[in-house]
Amino acid sequence: MGRVPKVTRADATALVRNPAVFIAERWTPTHRTVQRAALAALVMSVVIVVTGGAVRLTGSGLGCPTWPKCTDNSLTATSAMGVHGAIEFGNRMLTYVLCAAVGWAIVAARAHKPWRRSLTRLGWAQFWVVMGNAVLGGIVVLVGLNPYTVAAHFLLTSALIAVATVMWQRTRESDAPPRPLVGKAVQQLVWFLVAATVLLIAVGTVVTGAGPHAGDSSDVERMPVNWEDVTKLHAVLAWIVVTLTFALWFVLKAVDSPKAPLHRTRDLFLVLLAQGVIGYVQYFTDLPEVLVGVHMLGSCLVWIATLRVVLSLRERPEVTVDVPEPSAEAVPTRA
Repeated sequence: MGRVPKVTRADATALVRNPAVFIAERWTPTHRTVQRAALAALVMSVVIVVTGGAVRLTGSGLGCPTWPKCTDNSLTATSAMGVHGAIEFGNRMLTYVLCAAVGWAIVAARAHKPWRRSLTRLGWAQFWVVMGNAVLGGIVVLVGLNPYTVAAHFLLTSALIAVATVMWQRTRESDAPPRPLVGKAVQQLVWFLVAATVLLIAVGTVVTGAGPHAGDSSDVERMPVNWEDVTKLHAVLAWIVVTLTFALWFVLKAVDSPKAPLHRTRDLFLVLLAQGVIGYVQYFTDLPEVLVGVHMLGSCLVWIATLRVVLSLRERPEVTVDVPEPSAEAVPTRA
């Protein structure tokens, strides 16, 4: 059994000053490890949306009535608070799991050799979005689940998913300059698709804020809009996104585009169809909580699939260094 290396005071100081650098000097993760770390951060950003939805759908939004403590006198939920307190406090604890996943992504990106600063920056961007969203989540509780703050909370999580998706994709690419795979007209169509998807998600938060699942078992303020009308607008936007996706697939087929954009567009179309079926079923069955939760998961998958379409429009080939062949004069000859 090998001897445990002695930790000097200099090592301890270096660890405290910059843990990521300290670890990077002593550990080199494989490329697959970096990819898995980035994927773990993305998965947890989706999980936190689903569990947050469970808090709302079970009426546990004020299970912990204050923040950062669960109650004025307790940091954690108590047995007297019942299941609502346990659900809300459990969701708060998952924030630490998300932080751990993002931290692993940062450390893995920083320790990888050669160091890619762009990946580390994407990891830190996720960290600061998580911190900002944690504070915003506390504000949501303190203002009694005001629907506008709840909507902002979800949209900021969507921003987190976007950054995590980009980092996951970048772990599978080099840092070479991007090379477009399609023309500008196709790129513009894709950005129209992205804009429509963002609008679809934003209107979805209004449907939530005006609808029956406000997040607490007591009466909670709703957005002062007609829920039926905004739901129909949400459905129209969904059909616009589906139409744009189908048009994009048709255009990519017509111009004989590379397989990556075509496959990512196909994936988005299938996710949209599944999400649409769930949306209509939940609407005509009086919004059962389970289907609403699945629909929230579908919203995250639609957003990820849309971003993957954008990221598939270019490639970053590996950088190769051309080594000049030796000239005839430099080649030694036999005597």
